[in-house]
Amino acid sequence: MNTALSPSTAQSHPYARFGTPSLLARVAGAAGLCAALLCGCTDLSTPAYRRPDMPAKESWAHTRGAVSAAATVDPQWWKAFDDPYLNTLIDKAISANVDIKILAARIGVAGAQIGEVQAGQLPTVDAGAGIDYEKSTGVGLTKTYDVATQVNWDIDIWGKVEKSVQAQKAEFHASEADWRAGWLTLVANVATTYFQILQFDDQIKEEQQTLDKNKQILTIYQQMYANGVAPKTEVLRQSAEINGLVNELLELHRERDTAENALATLIGVPAGEFKMPVGQLRQRVKFPDVPMGLPAQLLGRRPDVVAAQYRILESYDEVGSARLAQLPTISLTGRAGTAAFSLSDLFKVFTLSFMPSIDLPMFDPGVHAHIKTTEAQSKVAEEQYRQAVFTAFEEVENALVNLDAHKKQRVELLEQNERLRTVAAQVEAQLKEGLVSQLEVLESERSLASAELSLLANHEQILSDTVTLYKAMGGGWTDVEVANVASGSAAPAAPAR
Repeated sequence: MNTALSPSTAQSHPYARFGTPSLLARVAGAAGLCAALLCGCTDLSTPAYRRPDMPAKESWAHTRGAVSAAATVDPQWWKAFDDPYLNTLIDKAISANVDIKILAARIGVAGAQIGEVQAGQLPTVDAGAGIDYEKSTGVGLTKTYDVATQVNWDIDIWGKVEKSVQAQKAEFHASEADWRAGWLTLVANVATTYFQILQFDDQIKEEQQTLDKNKQILTIYQQMYANGVAPKTEVLRQSAEINGLVNELLELHRERDTAENALATLIGVPAGEFKMPVGQLRQRVKFPDVPMGLPAQLLGRRPDVVAAQYRILESYDEVGSARLAQLPTISLTGRAGTAAFSLSDLFKVFTLSFMPSIDLPMFDPGVHAHIKTTEAQSKVAEEQYRQAVFTAFEEVENALVNLDAHKKQRVELLEQNERLRTVAAQVEAQLKEGLVSQLEVLESERSLASAELSLLANHEQILSDTVTLYKAMGGGWTDVEVANVASGSAAPAAPAR
């Protein structure tokens, strides 16, 4: 902005007249005429929001229990596992996890950007003051003092800025949904990692017992070999078996340590600084039942699906803003200032000016190209929504398939364990009667231990499947309705912690 004034200008025009009402009327009339012409031959509307068409899905294909539209998931669904230590870990993660803080900060950015866009409706004021030194040949040094202010205001007659504000509000709500999705993923990751660590603890205990039994078997083989009743190959074979068990134990300890480091990062603690107490999975965590809602309810509960809907709404508002950009822009510019050769005369004379102007962008090819760009982006947003919905349905169905299969496998594994336990007890009784050797007892116990490990792995799979199903169903978030509203949809409340 050039606000500098000369003393001669200020003195010759003590105060300039504002633009005449007739001039302002002409500008407004020209804007109205252009707008009328555009409205007659150009689409200036904003697309009305509605969910993109999707193939109908009335029910889940692999659910075993009752499905009801009234079924709801507790926002604190992890408490259904009835493990106080898990509850503590999740509380720590929610308050300290860095990824969640990043997503929360992005909500703050989106909120600040709403104010930034809204500022486009307000006048801008520039002010300045200065001293000008000038030296000409044959003339002494001249000093000029000046103070000037300029006000510019682009009047948002057509709602161009407001439409951009609506688009930014939609992005704000989408950022909130992104935070919800991250929050849900965090809770699920904490739970599954915790279950894995407990499984490792049980596996380490079982493997150590198996190793001890195999060492006893090795001792028996060594005695038999020394007595000449067993070949050396049996001793070598059993020694190799022990080598394999030791290797498995080392691997289990490694996997537990890395899982513990992952859990530390999830709860906001430096890796290596967090140590989780040894526990037993089957004794500490119980199986909960997941309330199943209808597939249609998933569209309002899944945070990623809700975010995709808001981004469609945002893209529609951007289309509307781009279309409105074809309309004329009326700007008002006012200037006021004073200048003098001495400070004592600086505020004796003022110059004032007022100038309305009109910008006609309807012939700008860049404006029309931007409309096509926003319309294409809205198509992308619609397809991304469809992709999010298909992914949601797939994740729920897969979780149901896995949960159902692992529960059926659990029935078989329980029967297997019961039968092997009966065999082990009978072999133990036969040992007391001298019908079998200690070697056969240890072999039966080793088979039982292997079956116990399979049952333990199945237990962890069912728990992880349950977590995955909770997450796939939206994790207890309330339904969110996305629609065209001037003030933006109300932000859904965060779950109680």
